[in-house]
Amino acid sequence: MDSAKKVAIGVTAAVLLAAGIRVGLIYRERNTPASEPSDATRKTDADNLVFLKKERPSSLADAKQLGGRTVWVAAGGQLDYYPYAAHKADYARSAGTLLGAEPMAIKDAFEQVPPQSARSRIPSGDKQVLLAFTLPKSSDPKREYAVPVGYSQAGEYTFETDDILFYDDPHELYKYWGPQVWKTIDAHQVIQGMTERQVELSLGQVSRSLSTDYGNRLVVFANLGKPMAVTFVGDHVTLSRPIPSY
Repeated sequence: MDSAKKVAIGVTAAVLLAAGIRVGLIYRERNTPASEPSDATRKTDADNLVFLKKERPSSLADAKQLGGRTVWVAAGGQLDYYPYAAHKADYARSAGTLLGAEPMAIKDAFEQVPPQSARSRIPSGDKQVLLAFTLPKSSDPKREYAVPVGYSQAGEYTFETDDILFYDDPHELYKYWGPQVWKTIDAHQVIQGMTERQVELSLGQVSRSLSTDYGNRLVVFANLGKPMAVTFVGDHVTLSRPIPSY
């Protein structure tokens, strides 16, 4: 048999082998029973099914309708707030950063021109729209503060309230997380088994990761200047440790 025929036979055999493997894989894929979703998948699906109210304010009057209501912080670690008196926020002095699931008793909504030095998740616009509020669970529950939640530009209003606030108590919305998880979130700590969504609410949404594989990655949470490295596998915390500052 000459070399040309040997090459042809070899190529044909390789093609037939590849085709056989592909047919086998297709058969196995079509005849293997679908696996049951994991506990992590069920929990993620349940979270995604929770109804989060949206109010879509479009004016200062809409924002003022929050007066007399209690809302809860969704965007933990992102919103600096300021002392409030005489219908003005004191932008020169930050009173702190709002933490996840923290209740806010809203007193009013108002507009104010922020100083150029002000830094906020909310753009300055021509004026910012702020909520005046108290913190019922703080050591001074009657003290009033203000936080920007929207802005006006050339007469047009833009609000972020639907993204940064819960209009209903998250402790009830996600009650099925269980008392131990909620105790940990309210203490702004981490325990093994928590999901990435739960840790975001506990430690804040300011974080970094080299991976986009949500629930299966290492995430470093800023945690208000006390960074915490948290490893997730199957959307459950497997390891967490503080990162020392130097």
